[in-house]
Amino acid sequence: MTWLLLTTLACAGDPKSTDKPTPPPPLKAGQAEAIFAMGCFWCGESDFEHLPGVIDAVSGYAGSERDAPTYHTVSTGLTGYTEAVRVVYDPKKLDYATLLDYFWHHIDPTDGGGQFCDRGSEYRSAVFPIDDAQRSAAVASRAGVEATLGQPVATQVENVGKFWVAEAYHQNFWKTNPDHYQRYRAGCGRDAKVAAVWANAAK
Repeated sequence: MTWLLLTTLACAGDPKSTDKPTPPPPLKAGQAEAIFAMGCFWCGESDFEHLPGVIDAVSGYAGSERDAPTYHTVSTGLTGYTEAVRVVYDPKKLDYATLLDYFWHHIDPTDGGGQFCDRGSEYRSAVFPIDDAQRSAAVASRAGVEATLGQPVATQVENVGKFWVAEAYHQNFWKTNPDHYQRYRAGCGRDAKVAAVWANAAK
């Protein structure tokens, strides 16, 4: 496989970057947050930023307690982290149940080995509740998805651990590198696979 194809089909890091992940900024008054892992965080960020009521979606790492993860350490699959998205939203315009439903319909919940062409635990899908109310809602939502699909759901409800904002070059990648992003998303077959999963569920 050529380097170009690998680059096209990878939610990859920039080897020249010296950026470091950082803790997330505090929420402002009237804001709420939710954290999801959807495979490549470029895609998860783009998907959520198209949902009315979302103020911001930020690419990052979740699912472990280790300090200062980087793209390169997370990509080893040995840190416990997975690529994730922190969704900051207006709870007066959008509720957590709607976010959960939107999340499920933008992944393949039956795939436990990663998402689409990105494989490994660092690309696993997951819901990361930040409090007991979110956890209860997530567990119930997962059960509903399993009933709807009529098969086991591999996506787990996990402890968030620490969320770290990913390196700056990953943020808004779908806007700053649209050609690369579109080649990657199309090459991975993400949208076609999601459509097929939920079309079968509808039947």
